[in-house]
Amino acid sequence: MHTLEVSLGDRSYPIHIGAGALLRADLLASALRGRQVLIVSNSTVAPLYLARLKALLTTSQVAECILPDGEQFKDMAHLDVIFTALLTHRFNRDCTLIALGGGVVGDMTGFAAASYQRGVDFIQVPTTLLSQVDSSVGGKTGVNHALGKNMIGAFKQPNAVLIDTDVLQTLPDRELSAGLAEVIKYGLIRDLPFLEWLEASMPRLLAREPLALAEAIRRSCENKAEVVAADEFEQNDLRALLNLGHTFGHAIETGMGYGAWLHGEAVATGMLMAADLSARMGWLALDDVARVRHLLLQAGLPVMPPAELGVEELMRHMAVDKKVKNGELRLVLLTHIGTAVVSAAPELLLRETLAAGSRLGVSL
Repeated sequence: MHTLEVSLGDRSYPIHIGAGALLRADLLASALRGRQVLIVSNSTVAPLYLARLKALLTTSQVAECILPDGEQFKDMAHLDVIFTALLTHRFNRDCTLIALGGGVVGDMTGFAAASYQRGVDFIQVPTTLLSQVDSSVGGKTGVNHALGKNMIGAFKQPNAVLIDTDVLQTLPDRELSAGLAEVIKYGLIRDLPFLEWLEASMPRLLAREPLALAEAIRRSCENKAEVVAADEFEQNDLRALLNLGHTFGHAIETGMGYGAWLHGEAVATGMLMAADLSARMGWLALDDVARVRHLLLQAGLPVMPPAELGVEELMRHMAVDKKVKNGELRLVLLTHIGTAVVSAAPELLLRETLAAGSRLGVSL
């Protein structure tokens, strides 16, 4: 078991990473303050892990709320299902919510915890690689809207994050690859030695070697914890760097309909588009872009946006982005492999990247 800390003063919390973390009653008990617990999960994860998590809880009142599985259900209507469960069981301000699932469950549970009676405790127990290395850490919570992804939400830090590497053995291959997109992101924006390790270790990660997975998760969480500690509320653009590829990716998710593309798949394509635009800006060499493309393909990820989304539609969806300031779209781009900046880009170059479309996967 390896434990990291997200250093946020009196709101600091541990990230426990290791095999069997889901079975450690002591880790769970140390993060619980009240006697009422609501476990929020989904229809895929609950049959696998809900019973063993409930067995660890000795609190007087434990209830569960099972949501349907999928990004298309990350909305206000299903957020209300969580509120209804809390009110039905008469949970008070000392209750704790436990998010047992992937990024959708974690984001919605955190938003419910931030909102219910103006704030209650919650714990993250992420069960996908993507949620383990990204969404469970840092306190960003929320839901989607038909006009934009993650545009409604709140900052709410968990009491603790319990990352059990064993659960990744039941993760579908497509979900594993989607999580690797966020892992690769850390290497591209701020950790070149980690990127080099990923290039050498990708076969081991795809084979789900426990030590390789644990190392990838640890390095990812270390990177995110450092960024969150330095810029929790995204005030100075440091935390915004974690959104490499996300503006492009969110446009794909919104345009295709939530759930058609996995978040990590859209982000992977978005990261290559960001690399392509960075090259058009004169910052990256074409060999750098090819390097990014090769690693994404090696991880089993898509690198071409859907053909049915044209330039104008992508531009329209990208305009609804949290990094827009004073009407100007700002993007996370790469000045070098391992170094990122938040920058505006000439519209002509952006349109050229979007128009490149299907060519991004084969040549640049």
